Order: sequence, then C-alpha cells, then structure tokens
Amino acid sequence: MKWLVLLGLVAFSECIVKIPLRRVKTMRNTVSGKSILNNILKEHVYRLSQISFRGSNLTTHPLRNIGDLIYVGNVTIGTPPQEFQVVFDTGSSDFWVPSDFCTSRACSTHVRFRHLQSSTFRLTNKTFRITYGSGRMKGVVAHDTVRIGDLVSTDQPFGLSVEEYGFEGRAYYDGVLGLNYPNISFSGAIPIFDNLKNQGAISEPVFAFYLSKDEQEGSVVMFGGVDHRYYEGELNWVPLIEADDWIIHMDRISMKRKIIACSGSCEAVVDTGTSAIEGPRRLVNKIHKLIGARPRHSKYYISCSAVNTLPSIIFTINGINYPVPGRAYVLKDSRGRCYSMFQENKIGDLVRNDQLFSLNMAEYGFEGIPLDGILGWNYPNISFIGAIPIFDNVKNQGNTSLLLGSRPVTWSNGMQGKGSVVMFGGVDKAY
Repeated sequence: MKWLVLLGLVAFSECIVKIPLRRVKTMRNTVSGKSILNNILKEHVYRLSQISFRGSNLTTHPLRNIGDLIYVGNVTIGTPPQEFQVVFDTGSSDFWVPSDFCTSRACSTHVRFRHLQSSTFRLTNKTFRITYGSGRMKGVVAHDTVRIGDLVSTDQPFGLSVEEYGFEGRAYYDGVLGLNYPNISFSGAIPIFDNLKNQGAISEPVFAFYLSKDEQEGSVVMFGGVDHRYYEGELNWVPLIEADDWIIHMDRISMKRKIIACSGSCEAVVDTGTSAIEGPRRLVNKIHKLIGARPRHSKYYISCSAVNTLPSIIFTINGINYPVPGRAYVLKDSRGRCYSMFQENKIGDLVRNDQLFSLNMAEYGFEGIPLDGILGWNYPNISFIGAIPIFDNVKNQGNTSLLLGSRPVTWSNGMQGKGSVVMFGGVDKAY
C-alpha cells in the first residue's frame, strides 16, 4: 500500500494543494470505519516512521521555486545525457519532454530532445494525448536512460511531444514528470518512480516534497524516504481513499473556529503540479467573501496591505489541523497586485476546447426518434473512433471536481418534460 506524506502544509502551506470538494461519508464518520482506520494507522505507524530516518538509497533532488507558482527540477535523458527542466507532478503519471521533430511554436521555446544524439534511444509507434489545465500535447512513446540526480532508470518509457499548445509562455520548464499511479497514465508507460522501485534504485517506495515559499532555492523532492532535516517532530501519515490516486479524506475547512467548507468531510486531491486551491463555486465564493476578495477578470483580488491581517484557513485532515495563513493563500501578480489562490471548479458551465467528435455520413432507423445525436458517457476503451470521451477530457482539463474513475450521475423524475438532470462533479443532495 502506498502512503502520502504531507510535508509543508504545517509550515505555512509550503505544499499548496489542489482541492476538489465533494460531500462524502468517510470512515471517520462511522463506528466501524473509525475502528478500521485506527487499526491501519496503529499497524503501520512504526514501519512508516522508520522510513523517514533511513539513509540508504535516499536521494534528495533540488527544485527551483518559480514565483511560488510552480517548482521545477532538472533531469537528463539519453547517452550522453541531455538536460531538461521539468515539473514533478503528483497530478499526472506521464513523463514527457519536447522532441526535435515537434513543429509547434511552444516546442521552439523549450529545450528539445535530440534523439539522434543518444546511443540508447529507442522509438515506438505508440502515440498519446494529454490535456492539462494549462495546455495540451500530443506525443509518441520512446525509451531511453533517464537520470534524476544519482538515480538512474534504464530503458525508461517516456513521451516525446510532437504537438504542444498552451505552453508557449512557460519557458521555465520543458516538460512534466508525473508521479501519480500507473493506472491513470495516458501513454500506458510505467511511471519513472515505479521503474526506479522495480529496478531496486530506491530502498523504500516513498517520495516526498519540501516546497519552500518566497525563496527560489531550498525546495527539494526526495526519493526512497524522507530526510528528517526537513521537518521537526513526527510525520503525519494519511491513508489514501484508494491506492490508485493521491486522493485523501479531509474532515473540514474552517476559519476562526467556524466551518466554512467541507462540512461533514469531503475528498481532496494532493497535486504538486498546481498553485491553486480549487473547489466548488459556491464554497470558493464564500471563502472570497469572508476574506474580502473582489473579482476582476479571472482572479479575486485583495488589498496587499491586508494580507498580514487575514485569518488562517485551517484544513483538518485525519483529525489534525493544518493552518494556512493569509500570506500562503495570496500571491502577487506581475503588476504587484495581490490575488487569492482559491479558484472555482466550473461545474455548471463546462467547456472543452478542441474536442474530437464524429460527423455521420449516413443514418438508418433514427427517423422517428426526437434527438440529433449521441454523447457517450462510457469509458475510453470502448470508443469505436478511438477518441477521448468529452467527460474524460473535461475532467482532465480541470473543469470539474470529479475524481478519476467517477462517471456522470443522472436523475429522472419519471415524467415527461422538465425535471430530469445530469450532474457533473458530484451529486446534488437536492435530488
């Protein structure tokens, strides 16, 4: 079983998380659930605490803080090695960098992998596509030697982008190195962390982050354990909901001893690839009203002089409070204006750009049916045209708070006419 280490939230939210919120009934809310959860934590507490002190095969790799918005580190690919700056992202599973045969303008602004210069390079004919909240790419799977500091993964599958859109203005990183579970990989490749574990390069299946605020240097990602020099006291270990994504139960979100969101518990995604804290529009608007933030274009702004007086927002996870002070959830833009890092998930007005769909050339048997077409909700693997379904694309683009593996929920009033609905991002309790 994999576990998630929460580093930095105690230290002024140095690990800023992306949090889709949805009301759920957790293990902590039931008598049997509490017993199971306590037994799990008791059973594993000694073994897990020992991991953090082991020095064997523990690699600490430096990261660079880019304006408190993103953290990047260098990796090398090929023989001889070619260096790239990448985002170490727990929100995705694929590792990719630009290729030298990519013709998109975004590729020309980044370092591109010169495949002919590597003696250990091996190309496949498998292609894939990924859509992020900030852009999208199309790539082809290749194999080569990848190094993260002293760690070496031989014959590592990775992606080479052949098309990129939306990454033009992000010159501070070349690609993305996913640290999520293999089951959500779009390329079908084994993630590098799993390969390092399988090849015996790390002694324990553990990675951790220390993400500093304000300072460009000092942040690190650790593989094979947790360096005790980066924390004081005991680590707080939080069980995942399922061992297939970095999703955890959160008890509540509070301010000044009052619950302001996540009442009755909710689910949270811990994502190192984003600087935002995302949730449903109603709850995010409530938080913005409480801190006095006002909308302007796509952001909510607040007086910079008021930042130090803002109340801490407390995220309670597994019974432990993690206070996040105002200076951690407010950033400055390029013009020196302060804005909130809380953002809404747009459940009510979903948009998917560049969606692949089909136009029929002939129809038979639909003459008497009052519909124009079909929008499939099922899983991508049964698509006849090989397209990523719109639901999966909207989810991958970050436009809903739906968790990976969830599907839309429908409700019918059993009568003709209005009243029936389809819900995205959760289930409205009014139904």
